[in-house]
Amino acid sequence: MRLLPTACATAVLVVAGPLTATAAGQAPQGPVGGDLLTAKPTVVARGATPPAVKASAYVVADIDTGQVLAVKAPHAKLRPASTLKALTALVLLPRLKKTDPVVGSDADAGIVGSKVGVYPGLRYTVDQLFEGMFLASGNDAVHALCVHDQGGVPATIQRMNAKAKEIGALDTHVTDPTGLDADGQYSSAYDLALFAKAGLARPDFAKYAATKYTAFPNVGNKGTYQVANQNKLLFNYDGALGVKTGYTTLARNTFIGAARRNGHTLVVTMMNAPHGITEDASNLLTWTFTNYGKLKPVGALVKPAAVPPKTQPQDRSGSTKSDSGTTGRPKARTALNPGQAVQSLALRVPAWAYAAPPVLLLGLFLRRPRTLRRRRH
Repeated sequence: MRLLPTACATAVLVVAGPLTATAAGQAPQGPVGGDLLTAKPTVVARGATPPAVKASAYVVADIDTGQVLAVKAPHAKLRPASTLKALTALVLLPRLKKTDPVVGSDADAGIVGSKVGVYPGLRYTVDQLFEGMFLASGNDAVHALCVHDQGGVPATIQRMNAKAKEIGALDTHVTDPTGLDADGQYSSAYDLALFAKAGLARPDFAKYAATKYTAFPNVGNKGTYQVANQNKLLFNYDGALGVKTGYTTLARNTFIGAARRNGHTLVVTMMNAPHGITEDASNLLTWTFTNYGKLKPVGALVKPAAVPPKTQPQDRSGSTKSDSGTTGRPKARTALNPGQAVQSLALRVPAWAYAAPPVLLLGLFLRRPRTLRRRRH
């Protein structure tokens, strides 16, 4: 009878596995956007053969229809470099008032990486800092904007991760809003396309992304100096809408580019590429525009969550106010009908519980009363 507990435990383990899968009712899910959109380094296109490019991963999509037209390792998780600033902008643009003043700090000026020239004690507007962020990829401008918002850099990182989930960018994890090579920070060519689609739907994002030149305040109130957009696509490709470039030693070249021709708006994203990324992006865009009529979609850009989170009233800096330090209100509980309630309860019952009744019956059947006898010595 000592074997009975072991036999029962084994029976529970064997039965519980299949019951878990059955109770959940979930089959293995394919990649976001379609079964063909994997992380494998295979070029996927239908209707025509795309030009060879050197990037480890890319996506070409129509952001008006959401159709993905050509890919290579679209869901490979790679370092995004400054293309991540597109997501930073998606979070900060609706929260900050463009005319708000922001005074530069030592922390802004001391940040590593690319800078636009934010100087301690010098006054800027939020609008100027966004220009410095988009055109010069200024990490100092990003830091100043994040600090200006409620909660600073840590809160911006939390909002960026939440925003990524909201728009379906599930390959993305943010630990530094500038896009620098921080531990645990990654994205994908597919997610970069989602950033572009969401961003270009905003007039302010589209304006900053397409701006070629701006005048940035100089130190000591000595006028301004000219800042040019680092996205060369704007200067040499007809119909270019810009968006964002990126580079770090580990990420190598990353790229988000968009263009509009013949009533179509296309985005091309590229990651982990050597130099010459603008030429490769141009070739992919031209190939897509030329062959658009015979290309068949290989996937789709997913749509954002149907119900975006509610926002609280903003203060003068555009930050949401909350006495508890968190944004938004607790979600109201949705009443369940009886059928839903039973289903919900069934799904919450541990899988081993379904196996327990038959195992207990088996134990009672096998168990025999023992007669205790005293032995005489």
